[in-house]
Amino acid sequence: MRKSRFTDEQVIGFIKQADAGMSVADLCRREGFSSATFYKWRAKFGGMEASDAKRLRELEAENNRLKKLLAEAVLDNEALKVAFGVKR
Repeated sequence: MRKSRFTDEQVIGFIKQADAGMSVADLCRREGFSSATFYKWRAKFGGMEASDAKRLRELEAENNRLKKLLAEAVLDNEALKVAFGVKR
């Protein structure tokens, strides 16, 4: 996945600026991103504080680590079934 030019904290700042009354078009033009990107960010980060975004990032990293562990365990299990000739 492509890394964003903006941190989660910056994105939350952009959302707060728009909520404070700045027009989305002006904000997007000034900061250099599209309005579609802004609305995608708003859907993901709307109503969050910077600490919430940090916790979300930590949870996503932990979730990815656990998914990798599960995939490895499933592969090991399948390899053992093949090695011992266990039929499904």
